[in-house]
Amino acid sequence: MIVVGLTGGIGSGKTTVAGMFEELGIPVYIADKEAKRLMNTSKVIKRKLIALFGEDAYLDNQLNRPFIASKIFNDAALLKQMNAIVHPKVGKDFIRWMKKQESVYVLKEAAIIFEHHKQSEYDYIITVTASLEQRVARVIKRDNTTKEKVLDIVSNQMADEEKIKQSDFVIVNDELENTRKQVVSVHKEILQKASGI
Repeated sequence: MIVVGLTGGIGSGKTTVAGMFEELGIPVYIADKEAKRLMNTSKVIKRKLIALFGEDAYLDNQLNRPFIASKIFNDAALLKQMNAIVHPKVGKDFIRWMKKQESVYVLKEAAIIFEHHKQSEYDYIITVTASLEQRVARVIKRDNTTKEKVLDIVSNQMADEEKIKQSDFVIVNDELENTRKQVVSVHKEILQKASGI
């Protein structure tokens, strides 16, 4: 089965684009969402995160997200340790999920494919882009945050130009109808490649 990675910076609209692929009948695995689920349901992850962050890592048996976020925000080493606990489990969960799918290809939405040098895990990679102004506005609206905080996150992510150089497809998510046309076009091209046309 063909595995297509879907990536892009914060606020680019990965989830919106993923939803459009779903409308075309393509199964979508959203790595961030599944990571959050596993952090709450996996006993192994829970035990390791408590060992890493202390008892405050969980509140009422649920991940204490604000506490974890405050710990890893400016601590790259701690973030790396947390990712080393969570990411392998997400990878195994994705493989299990993929084996249950019956489509020509599946889509895995993951924010940090290139940053973690995971390109080899995908047959094709789609990068979603949008203007910085649009991205900032979307995240402020979605997360009820400030422009400064969004720009801080953007500055810590790989630049779109770098991602585009390493991608097989680029979808510019500026206006929904235009985005949808690009999704359909990419979808058709992947199906053609899959059938060897």
